[in-house]
Amino acid sequence: VEWAEDNSYRPFCSKRCQLIDLGAWASERNKIAGSSLFDSEEDLGEITKH
Repeated sequence: VEWAEDNSYRPFCSKRCQLIDLGAWASERNKIAGSSLFDSEEDLGEITKH
C-alpha cells in the first residue's frame, strides 16, 4: 500500500487495519505502559468500566 496524503485511513493502510487496531485497544490488548492515575476503583468515582 502506498503512503499518500489522500489516504483517508492514515496512519493505517486500510479500513480493515484501522478496525483491527481499534479492536485491540477496545479489548485492552493494547495498553499504554505506566502506573494508573487512580489508586483504587473507589477513586474512579462516576467513571465506570464497560
